[in-house]
Amino acid sequence: GDATRVVTGSILSPTQPRTGTGAGSAPAGGGDAGTLPPGSVIAEFEITRLIGQGGFGVVYEAWDHTLERVVAIKEYLPTSLATRTGDGTIMPLSERHRETFDLGMRSFINEARLLAQFDHPSLLKVYRFWQERGTTYMVMPFYRGDTLRQALADIPAGVDEGWLLRVMDGVSQALAVMHAANCFHRDIAPDNILLLEGSGRPVVLDFGAARRVISDKTQAITVILKPGYAPVEQYAEMPDMKQGPWTDVYALAAVMHVAICGRSPPPSVARILSDSYVPLAGNEQLQQRYSPALLAAVDAGLAVRPEGRPQSMAEFRQQLGLEETTTIAATRSA
Repeated sequence: GDATRVVTGSILSPTQPRTGTGAGSAPAGGGDAGTLPPGSVIAEFEITRLIGQGGFGVVYEAWDHTLERVVAIKEYLPTSLATRTGDGTIMPLSERHRETFDLGMRSFINEARLLAQFDHPSLLKVYRFWQERGTTYMVMPFYRGDTLRQALADIPAGVDEGWLLRVMDGVSQALAVMHAANCFHRDIAPDNILLLEGSGRPVVLDFGAARRVISDKTQAITVILKPGYAPVEQYAEMPDMKQGPWTDVYALAAVMHVAICGRSPPPSVARILSDSYVPLAGNEQLQQRYSPALLAAVDAGLAVRPEGRPQSMAEFRQQLGLEETTTIAATRSA
């Protein structure tokens, strides 16, 4: 795929310097790729710089003049479907692009609405969103930190169990909050988990809803699914294999597998035909570093068939030895 990833709170590129929301620094200038130049004003926000741009949106750093704070603003701008005209409005490239553009925008709005309902320290927060100039804007905190992918690259010897469980505690709580609202992330991977600078608190990013809808329309399913992390039920709608909380359980277990072994498990589709997965619980080297319960929980989460996995985040958390928490109950802000 494209090196630059649009994430809900940021645009992350493995090659960019680590600053700003998630990671990413601005290409020089602005306006040349249809982005808003620094100094542009939308509502009460003044664009200060471009954080990054991907195929489906642009993320800017901005100054909120009303509340006097730095924020991140995401603008819906799918470059393959639309362009910015002279007066600053976003227009579909042609009538035949309009339907797909509108569809993507609807899912961008739904995602913003959904995120705005939630209030959990490990879930991306949306302060507000509105439609203007033919497109939609979403305002979020300006997060600083590294993605889990970057953090793991910095710990080549492998992570310790306590550290990994602290990250998983926050992420699994955030996903439980979403699942309680009957919403599934379906794109959990190391580059969609941000570890905040200073506290190390994990924040789950990027629901990729607009990207998913647009790619569905163009049938580019390969763009969407991350082979090591997507369970088999995400590849095709099979009547006996529905998506649900267990779909995110698989992806989260795959993330843990990467953290423990340095590589993702074999792709789930290949495993259906002939399963080459080697259970972690039987690995003597890993047994010296990690508890049997942790290794067994990852193995269970990576069961190929959905019914073989823990069926909910609560069940997965229990297997990981993470205690019941009260934060999951108080999830939705008024």
